[in-house]
Amino acid sequence: MPLPELPADRRHFIKVAGAVSALGALRAPHVFAQAGANHQFQVALVGAGGRGTGAAVDALTASGYPIKLVAVADVFKQKADESLNALRQQFANKPELIDVPEERCFIGFDAYKNAIDALRPGDIAIFATPLAFRWVHYQYAIDKGVHVFMEKPLVSDGPTGKRMLELAKKADEKNLKTAVGLMVRHCRARQELHQRIQDGEIGDLVAMRAYRMHGPVGTCFSNAKPAERDELEWQVQNFHSFLWASGGLFSDFYIHQIDEVCWMKNKWPVKAQALGGRHYRGDAVDQNFDTYAVEYTFDDGTSFFFDGRTMLGCRNDMSSVVLGSKGSAIVSASGHHPGKCKTFKGHKLDRDSTVWAYPQPEANPYQLEWQDFIDAIVHDTPYNEVPRGIEASLVTSMGRMAAHTGQEVTYDQMLNCKHEMAPGVADFAQTKEAPLTPDDQGRYPVPNPGKIRGREYSDKA
Repeated sequence: MPLPELPADRRHFIKVAGAVSALGALRAPHVFAQAGANHQFQVALVGAGGRGTGAAVDALTASGYPIKLVAVADVFKQKADESLNALRQQFANKPELIDVPEERCFIGFDAYKNAIDALRPGDIAIFATPLAFRWVHYQYAIDKGVHVFMEKPLVSDGPTGKRMLELAKKADEKNLKTAVGLMVRHCRARQELHQRIQDGEIGDLVAMRAYRMHGPVGTCFSNAKPAERDELEWQVQNFHSFLWASGGLFSDFYIHQIDEVCWMKNKWPVKAQALGGRHYRGDAVDQNFDTYAVEYTFDDGTSFFFDGRTMLGCRNDMSSVVLGSKGSAIVSASGHHPGKCKTFKGHKLDRDSTVWAYPQPEANPYQLEWQDFIDAIVHDTPYNEVPRGIEASLVTSMGRMAAHTGQEVTYDQMLNCKHEMAPGVADFAQTKEAPLTPDDQGRYPVPNPGKIRGREYSDKA
């Protein structure tokens, strides 16, 4: 099979005492009332790594409504066991919140079906697996009448993006709510900053820049697979290393800042050009670059510059700034939380130029996204973040593709590209066939900009 695209701590455990329920005063809509007596939500966790475990903690502590975990699914038993042990320790004083006996801990590529089957219509499934599995799991949840919280990114290619958009329409038709883990959109500081920008406080946005530069995280860099390991399972376990599974480190790590800056602009860029490369990588066999520099261009000609670096011993920076015709603003000062959003009367980001600063401390957006999601279910208000999540994922992929092919890539090319990264993902439980196979040295195809130009993405190839 050809190479698809030839060419910080994400969540943490939060202890919240005494969650308050206001359900007694609510008239529950039909799809919520189906969840059972006393309107208690049941949750299934599909994908029990650190990200999924943290999402489960957020669900159980932040929503303000009765909720409990009743099923867990993962490809790896060790992951499921570690997650459940951590959750039981976290909620040792409220053991009733973790109601997952051994018979509701499911292992394997089809385990998601068993976990969702353990729910009732109107309950909630959390999807925190690598993105390649997202559409398969979402389709099953919709068929079963289950609301979904899914982690970002959602897709890494055009065909899957279109498939997910169709599934989102089906979810709306069934009045199912879907949340996407771009939690910065729920940050109250960024929401106020967004409104101030729309009200003209810093004028028209003329340029934007964002950085995510730090050492290796997750599974972005991998050495050769041990001989005794199954190929498919090893690639899934090291999903950041493989473009088919995650979109690589670019999609998984950089989407937040790309999304938040485009939100402030109220537009998605129409094209991207980029640079990138691999440095000092030794025996690494993954498919990632460790430096990326992307110029996104909007339809009005303004530019957004994104720089990513995943290297030890270098300057770290994780911030986003937008520059306007009358001033500037900090979207993220250092990481996702707290935002420490500010506006300035010029382009010097100093104390003397400050116009406005959001009061500290800030509420945690990882909790706020769950509050907003559950409120939408309980009050039966329209709520489907998938279309926006698809757009953010495709814009992110557009920048990655530009770097990996050495070509200018447009949004329309990315959306309409016919190449699908993992076409056999729905059949993994039966085929056990990995989308990529290594060469005789255990290495996988890597991007070669200019040499492998990606005809699917560039009309200049």
